[in-house]
Amino acid sequence: MARKFYGMLSLLLSAATAWAQTVPSPKEHFGFNIGDDYQLATYTQTAAYFKKLAASDRTALVDIGMTEEGRHQYMLIVSAPENIKALNRYKDISQKLGHALGLTDETARQLSAEGKAVVWIDGGLHATETVGAHQLIETMYQLVTRTDAETMNILQNDIILLAHANPDGQELVSNWYMRTADPKKRALNIPRLYEKYVGHDNNRDFYMMNMKESQNISRQLFVEWIPQIMYNHHQRGPAGSVLAGPPYRDPFNHIYDPLIVTSIDAVGAAMNNRLNAENKPGYTQRNGSTFSTWWNGGLRTTPYFHNMVGLLTEIIGGPTPETVPLVPDRLIPNGATPNPIVPQEWHFRQSIDYSVSLNYAVLDYAARYRSELLFNIYRMGKNGIDRGSADHWTFYPRYVDSIRTAYKFDKKNDSTTEGETGGGEFSFGKEDTIATKYYAGVLKNPDYRDARAYIISADQPDFPTAVKFINALSRSGITIHKASAPFSVDGKQYPAGSYVVKTAQAFRPHVIDMFEPQDHPNDFQYVGGPPIRPYDAAGWTLAYQMGVQFDRILTAFDGPFAQLPYGQVESPLSTTLPVAKKGYLIDPAANNAFIAVNDLLKAGVKVSRTDKGVFYVPAGAKSESVLSKATTELGILVSAADAVPAKLKAATPLRIGIWNTYGGSIPAGWLSWLMEQYHYSYNFLYSQEVDKGDLRKKYDMLIFVTGAIPDTGKPKKSDYWFGKLPKPEELSDEFKPWLGRINKDTSIPQLKKFLEAGGKIVTIGTSTNLAYHLQLPVENALTEKNKKGELKPLPGTKYYIPGSLLIADLDTTAAENWGMPAKNDVYFDRSPVFRFTDGAAGAGMRKLIWFSTETPLHSGWAWGQQYLKGGIAAFSVPVGAGTLYAFGPEITFRGQSHGTFKLLFNQLYK
Repeated sequence: MARKFYGMLSLLLSAATAWAQTVPSPKEHFGFNIGDDYQLATYTQTAAYFKKLAASDRTALVDIGMTEEGRHQYMLIVSAPENIKALNRYKDISQKLGHALGLTDETARQLSAEGKAVVWIDGGLHATETVGAHQLIETMYQLVTRTDAETMNILQNDIILLAHANPDGQELVSNWYMRTADPKKRALNIPRLYEKYVGHDNNRDFYMMNMKESQNISRQLFVEWIPQIMYNHHQRGPAGSVLAGPPYRDPFNHIYDPLIVTSIDAVGAAMNNRLNAENKPGYTQRNGSTFSTWWNGGLRTTPYFHNMVGLLTEIIGGPTPETVPLVPDRLIPNGATPNPIVPQEWHFRQSIDYSVSLNYAVLDYAARYRSELLFNIYRMGKNGIDRGSADHWTFYPRYVDSIRTAYKFDKKNDSTTEGETGGGEFSFGKEDTIATKYYAGVLKNPDYRDARAYIISADQPDFPTAVKFINALSRSGITIHKASAPFSVDGKQYPAGSYVVKTAQAFRPHVIDMFEPQDHPNDFQYVGGPPIRPYDAAGWTLAYQMGVQFDRILTAFDGPFAQLPYGQVESPLSTTLPVAKKGYLIDPAANNAFIAVNDLLKAGVKVSRTDKGVFYVPAGAKSESVLSKATTELGILVSAADAVPAKLKAATPLRIGIWNTYGGSIPAGWLSWLMEQYHYSYNFLYSQEVDKGDLRKKYDMLIFVTGAIPDTGKPKKSDYWFGKLPKPEELSDEFKPWLGRINKDTSIPQLKKFLEAGGKIVTIGTSTNLAYHLQLPVENALTEKNKKGELKPLPGTKYYIPGSLLIADLDTTAAENWGMPAKNDVYFDRSPVFRFTDGAAGAGMRKLIWFSTETPLHSGWAWGQQYLKGGIAAFSVPVGAGTLYAFGPEITFRGQSHGTFKLLFNQLYK
């Protein structure tokens, strides 16, 4: 029997070897080996190679969708031939275990024994990080052609999803790099963003999924396959190391399952061990890098909230050789970097080899622990269902702090308080122990319970935007129910068409994260020291950002609900266009109203606004045609006007310029995408055009996103964010005008002339510096006097607010704020805050947004938030015949902050 088995194995290996000889190597296809110095492959070449590899019986090629520039985005599935033939069965098992619905532990173990570990490996998301796309090519080739025992075991036990994350970017970057004939003069200083709209922020879009590529990837991850492990390749490694990888530093998010944290540790150990066994030093982890597991929104981090083991590595290297620099502290072995690397010359192929080894470490781990990984994703999902089906408390820092507050209060008022065990040098870890009564009395407070469900009522002012929020959840694989008839919960009535999102589901962490405030712990380098900057945002609650109104339900309920198919995209509820003899009134509360207005203007229909901001449109065939489509497709509210309203002001379109720069501004890219979604016309404006002057001949409105206007201090070196700017002589005529930065000596005077001549300028974030350049009566509110009586910015030890959501007050009588509520969330990321000085009233300065309390934090982290009280977040001011609008918060943040879009839209009409 054994002889027969080995004979069959020998035949299979022989057949595999023979087939492998017919597969073209990368050198045969591309003309060079992957990792050769000064060589990059384009996506066109790469896609053609994917198709050649797809001829193997180890593979299945999947077109997962179109990119923003219209390319096909491919994913190559690799596994043993018999697994490839049964992909639907293994996908079904992965989905069942991932959703954990209706399974017992016994059934889950049976499915885990039958199923295959599903592992996602991607490359190319950040296209200038060229290792990513190229390691993907090399990994595919090796998995398809190798016949060693380890590879065969991996293929037998794993289903590997090898996905290209950014086809458009690879095409741009590789063509740009290879355009130079002299290899040693090749550079990655591309002229525009490597994702059509958002560049580097394509890794900041995975709970919102605005971009087509994010939608394509998320469907595979969260709807189709639900892999147990996903691995996201990036660059660059910390200086003095080769790469940063798992496990990551604290804090980790409080709401996902602890199995996520320990599983990351386990897979990270396998990756580090593999490199050490292969004499590949330079792996750093935990506090050796900046990466944590707190934030949701990245390709690596959003999977945590879906019970997937998300991995990220950041490696050095590229097609142009470089040197591993000397960082003395990195040479000392420690827990973060147990096997340091010494300074040396580094080549592209070394990074490829490291990456393939890391991929194999992950795949080997998955093969060895296949059934455990499958069962654990079920266990985490089952835990989520159980927690959402009963009273449950999450121990957020704010609740733990309330224990300390209660204890200190009691201790202050009752000298006989017991339960404290004392302290001292030899207290053996009991120095912080207090009476357990505070656990039940504070943490088990019924008001602190997690929600059982969230209800999004269909009768809210901007329900179309709420539907967009629902679509973000649906694309992320969340279980959503829709009411087919009116219903009531806790005495409140809800109309048909309302949505219900229950927390008793496998992806409960993601549900909680999208509705509840994040509570980032205070995180400092040492007690009394400076803050540690979060990897990305500290607070991002999507329902708050989008201005969605919802009810948080703490008890179980049911009703006339139908579950939406996973991943289904909903349309707004159609409204009825009334019969109107005089005209129509369009409610500006819904963001979609501005789409309808822009379509009306482009159709040649006259549009006006009342003194309350309501849009008025005269009746007629053109207006009726546009509005019929808008009410059907956009769900906006339109009513009939019995008479022409008094005090109408024409709303005519403006000639709009959006500042941009060589290499591409990410905030400007997001804004350009947003303008297109809402049907505004615009042109990009570069600093050289600003410096030439005569801006009023071409523009009515200029928009400067954060990062455009420098401060009033000494000009800083203007290098491109990824490297040095090219010299003009190195560029074609198309790109030369993009070079340069806004300069206080040459640009600011032209912007002042533009305003004085009747132009309008919107500044956002740090670009509100323009107010200081114009010497307006305003100053930084976040300052204190030093011993010399000089105003200095507050130090980080006293005040620090990274990306978070704050509740601000708005002047609803101001035209700039039409359609906004009196209080609203704003996205605040170390944003400017102002104080009017003497002469502000005489200058006509108007306060639009401000902070009225000492505790405006709604979601995230706000150290020293009391300093915000009375601070002005936004204002407008006439400058000559024009107007300057200054918005400190990020009112268009990453295409997510729908709740503040109107603060821009209102300014975009005459």
